Amino acid sequence: MDYLVKAVDKDGFVKISAANTKNTVEKARKLHNLSKTASAALGRTLTAGLIMASDLKNEKDSITINIDGSGDIGRIVVTGKNDGKIKGYVNNPSADAKIREVDNKLDVSKIVGQGTLTVVTDLGLKEPYVGRVNLVSGEIAEDLVNYFYISEQVGSVVNLGVLVDVDYTIKESGGFILQLMPGAGEEIISKIESNIKNMKSYTSLLDEGNNPEDIIKMVLKGFDTKELERKNIEFSCDCSREKVVDSLISIGKKEIEDIIKEDGKAEVVCHFCNSKYLFSKKDLEDILEKMPE
Repeated sequence: MDYLVKAVDKDGFVKISAANTKNTVEKARKLHNLSKTASAALGRTLTAGLIMASDLKNEKDSITINIDGSGDIGRIVVTGKNDGKIKGYVNNPSADAKIREVDNKLDVSKIVGQGTLTVVTDLGLKEPYVGRVNLVSGEIAEDLVNYFYISEQVGSVVNLGVLVDVDYTIKESGGFILQLMPGAGEEIISKIESNIKNMKSYTSLLDEGNNPEDIIKMVLKGFDTKELERKNIEFSCDCSREKVVDSLISIGKKEIEDIIKEDGKAEVVCHFCNSKYLFSKKDLEDILEKMPE
């Protein structure tokens, strides 16, 4: 089972969350039939979404990451709550790129391109909080560091990785997000920089048998840390026929009447999990009857 761990240093200057998301990303890969590079792009974003959503206070609160770039993958959308469940999709799951020669890694930036990263945090208030920044690299982790700095004025380290096997299955996936709290001085920053300077990639560490707790200890070597929470995580979509009916109602009577007239039926496909919901002519007529005049 995938899980994430949250920890802080005893003085409250550093907080870190680390996760293993191998099964989560593998489920997304299968559902969306993702290419290798698309698996890496969506996988990194799913990991970030899970970690960021784990900071939400209330069960109805939600966070949505929307990466809208000029590259072949189109839009990457990930959304979740603090229950450890996440869902996401990309516009073009077959978008792919050659392995980068410089570091032998999947070229996520190539398929993401230039554009914007938007984070929508819905806390049940009148309006959700929306933070938007330009993409700085399309590599996801660097873009989130930029987002935290510009939109939330928080210094951070973001490390996200997906290791795709030769048969396209997900061999390892995970990452961590470290954030500096107010009052964190240069000495703390230098210590962290020194710890992570020569660290292997997150997926290499997982592949060697390390778990998220081990990696937290490496990142915060020399700090007295306290584990705050451990949570199971998974890819899970909460779509349902009832929700699809609500969405059909929201498009209005005339549109439903037009569907009946032109097609005599409707098929609605969930972007997040590809579940199909079929509505016959009678189903659509029943929906119309229930709608107010």
